[in-house]
Amino acid sequence: MYEIKLDPFYDFIKRYDSDSEHHLVGEVDYYLLSDDKPYEGLKSHREALLIVFDRLVQRSIENRENARKMFGDRIADQLHPWVYDIDKAQPSPLDPEVFFYCPNIVKIDYYGNVRYDAEWKPNDDNCGTTVPYWYAVMEPVHGRNNKPEDFKKVNEALFPNGTDALDIYEWTTDWSDYFDDGHEWYGACCWSIYDKSMNRYAVMLVSATD
Repeated sequence: MYEIKLDPFYDFIKRYDSDSEHHLVGEVDYYLLSDDKPYEGLKSHREALLIVFDRLVQRSIENRENARKMFGDRIADQLHPWVYDIDKAQPSPLDPEVFFYCPNIVKIDYYGNVRYDAEWKPNDDNCGTTVPYWYAVMEPVHGRNNKPEDFKKVNEALFPNGTDALDIYEWTTDWSDYFDDGHEWYGACCWSIYDKSMNRYAVMLVSATD
């Protein structure tokens, strides 16, 4: 299995975020992968996570060394490379219809706050837990809020053959300190999706704080 470096989807989402280090829409960081081997269900999903987190660890090491060159040891030593234990990651299957659910906007108040016709709402009870996919795209911590039509357009670009035949897993987030920021406040998510029609995997990560 290998990470796809160039893809029309990455070009499409540049309109939402121009960060060259990430492929972001809202708080969702997307990674696309392909495999020359036959699909092996959960084994393939776990391998996709492994490849993505190997890259994330390497990136955190590079960031630390770049900080050392620019700011010296005192700053660099405060940056610790991410670690993970993929064997601790536990999956739960998700129905595509549930995963891609998108609420409607009911009202936007004077201050720009948006109300949706959705049962899920952020509160003290779900602080730092998993957020719905739609919320992670449409309600980022900072920056522009995306509308329901943006959510749908992003998914149409990501899965051009539709979403009905996707294999989707949601993973626990207690196996890497990558998710520590999300546990602190906004939420932490890890999803892996296999698109049979394209033989393509999408790993989607969320971890954000204020």
